[in-house]
Amino acid sequence: MSASQSLAPAFDRAPVELAHPIRLRILLAVMIGVFLAALDQTIVGTALPRIVTDLRGNDVYTWAFTAYLLTATISGPLYGKLSDLFGRRPIFLFGIGIFLLGSVLAAVSPSIEWLIVARGIQGLGAGALFPIALAIIGDIFAPSERGKYQGLFGAVFGLSILVGPAIGGFLTDTLGWHWVFLVNLPVGAVATYLVWRYLPAYHLGGDRPRIDYLGAVLLAAALVPILVGLTNKQTAEWTDVSVGGLIAAGIVFLVAFIFVESRASEPIVPLSLFRIRSFSVSVTATFLAAFGFFAAVVFLPRWFQVVNGSSATESGYQILPLLGGLILSAVISGQLVSRTGRYRWLIFAALVMTSLGLFMLSNMHADTPIPVLWAMMFVTGIGVGPTFAVFVLIVQNSVPVARLGAATSNLTLFQQVGGTVGLAITGTIFASALAEQVPQQVSAAEVPAELAEMMGGGAVGAEQLTAVGDLGTAILGGVPEAMRSQVEPFIPTLVGAVHEAFTLATSSTFMVGVVACLMAAGLVLLLREARVAATAAEPEPVASERMPSLPYPGMGDHGEVPVAVKVDDEVWPTGHR
Repeated sequence: MSASQSLAPAFDRAPVELAHPIRLRILLAVMIGVFLAALDQTIVGTALPRIVTDLRGNDVYTWAFTAYLLTATISGPLYGKLSDLFGRRPIFLFGIGIFLLGSVLAAVSPSIEWLIVARGIQGLGAGALFPIALAIIGDIFAPSERGKYQGLFGAVFGLSILVGPAIGGFLTDTLGWHWVFLVNLPVGAVATYLVWRYLPAYHLGGDRPRIDYLGAVLLAAALVPILVGLTNKQTAEWTDVSVGGLIAAGIVFLVAFIFVESRASEPIVPLSLFRIRSFSVSVTATFLAAFGFFAAVVFLPRWFQVVNGSSATESGYQILPLLGGLILSAVISGQLVSRTGRYRWLIFAALVMTSLGLFMLSNMHADTPIPVLWAMMFVTGIGVGPTFAVFVLIVQNSVPVARLGAATSNLTLFQQVGGTVGLAITGTIFASALAEQVPQQVSAAEVPAELAEMMGGGAVGAEQLTAVGDLGTAILGGVPEAMRSQVEPFIPTLVGAVHEAFTLATSSTFMVGVVACLMAAGLVLLLREARVAATAAEPEPVASERMPSLPYPGMGDHGEVPVAVKVDDEVWPTGHR
């Protein structure tokens, strides 16, 4: 046990107390596990155009991403609850194993259908990695220490985004796209060994855990149609069966899920958590904040490719100012909360800054200088960073220890669903704004009225106008051959007008994030701030029991690892209600 832990009062002690060097090794192991999933996403994103071309699956291109996100989002709460019942180590190792199995299957894909199934299996494993990694940090570090280390996960994601496109491009161009999946195997092997070697086999649940099978089935039955319906909104209308029908079916199952969970002895999503103000405010604010961040991450790279003419790899690097600001502020905010114990005004300021950055982006134009755009993105990233780090701290310091995994995974679930809902809304706004702006911008340009009327009448489809490549050639291709010689001198003007229309449509999507983040900022003012620090004047828990020492895997004759106080469901670690 470290000296700092031994001197800390009981309420500010880690649920599982380990020597500090051991804690750092565990931290390294879980960060490698998270890096495994994050790196895979960025590598595959670069290689996917080549993959779907080779497998002849361009018509179902998005499902290679959607299958992964669906299974990862749905499985997160299930893994969180199972880790509370059976322990973090077996569930985390299971997640790594399933992820590696999916990687092998994806590497040997003979068809696009096989690849989609394999990506779903990968997502099923990845769903365990991030939420359980955060729960492990909550287990082995005291409340006053967690901020120092959880902020590092932002750096892990940033590193994966920095090196992923380069690795993906290199492997695809040299060894072949199969290796973008096989590269996961050595990284996964290292993570598996370190987790098995250093993370003790403990669990904070009861002696006879019960699995809520019906709740798990109903949760999947609710989330799958809702998420698929929201994804389909990008290409269909709200009234279509593939959108509105699926969402309505999902809502029916969601109502049934809530009914079952309210009566389950060990619910997948403990509804009692929502009676804790800090938890309910945090998950709602996270849901809203995801609107702005996901819109920026999706629409900005697309703008760089369509308007700026960047390649897919280049567009990934063009958003580094956004990610750099995110990483910097995530790490610093975690340190600040650990040092001061204060977070309400910090997270309020962060959400206001996110709104400011998104508002600045909503005023961008096709001729906005790239350095100015980078500055806007950096401001947005500075605001987003604390929402990734601090809300996790608030949730983990406000729920019973026995609910730590479920609470952390549900926070992640709300963030993912919030991003999906936000993209459905912003995608609708983008399509409507583009249809409105193209004729307006072409009419305002110095082109013949007949040409402007032809462009406004849909001579060139929206899919061609928003495609990556030579827009001028696409416009000429939509003009009758007899008129091409007359239209060709005006191509640069038309391209400029369409790019301005595309930019204005893109900028309109950010206003959704502005409003959502301001609503989230208002919500966080409802938080009852309880200082997260070892010196805070809080009473010690009144109902606790000492857990027995547990054998530490791989320690041999060095003895056993003491495991700290297990706090009963009615004892709150830091006084949040």
